Amino acid sequence: MQAQLIAAIILTPFALAFLYAGFHEFRRFKTEGRANYGLVYDEDTGTTHVTGIDEDAEGYDPEGYDPNTYSDPDIKDDPTDDPKEGRDRS
Repeated sequence: MQAQLIAAIILTPFALAFLYAGFHEFRRFKTEGRANYGLVYDEDTGTTHVTGIDEDAEGYDPEGYDPNTYSDPDIKDDPTDDPKEGRDRS
């Protein structure tokens, strides 16, 4: 198989996905108008993602992030919730 054919086979799905996303964004633009996208921080999970935001809202500023305010749901703050305490050790 020629190298050009292999490259075309590999790149075709990515090109189709790009065209598909562009088509849907164009349709959204025609119906809703200009969109404002920005980085949004989710305090519950401690993650950020890009999404559409209101025109008057500002995007998330990574410089203002304080990692001490993140509440990790996997870490227990209450030591009385230890599952080992309830066991009978005899």
